[in-house]
Amino acid sequence: MNHYQKVFSIKTSGKCLHNITSKIEAIVAESGIEMGLCTIFVRHTSASLTIQENADPDVLTDLSNFFAKLVPESTRYIHNAEGPDDMPAHIRSVLTKTSEQIPINRGRLVLGTWQGIYLWEHRQRSHHREIVVHLNGN
Repeated sequence: MNHYQKVFSIKTSGKCLHNITSKIEAIVAESGIEMGLCTIFVRHTSASLTIQENADPDVLTDLSNFFAKLVPESTRYIHNAEGPDDMPAHIRSVLTKTSEQIPINRGRLVLGTWQGIYLWEHRQRSHHREIVVHLNGN
């Protein structure tokens, strides 16, 4: 069994879902792994990863609007030293995921037709986010 790992950084533009599918696909291609598993991990506690609809941007807008209502920004949280968006970002990260696993077959991610991989920035201002991609297989 072979292993391949790569870390990359993405500069977010504030609260948004950033499509990182093509970046992950490029890493899978350069790994040479034909069949195995791709694990993606974001090294932060106020951002998350999700596999979601990649055809209709209204889905991403609705998700963002839902989370804004579910976890509103305010100063009512005890942890607010970094601003009113920090603690809600941590809560949103807990409700979503910091890692995803996707099978690899024939050197490609086995995503559904309408699926894309997104880094979900939960903070208002831009950040540099590190993502670790670990592949194992043959």
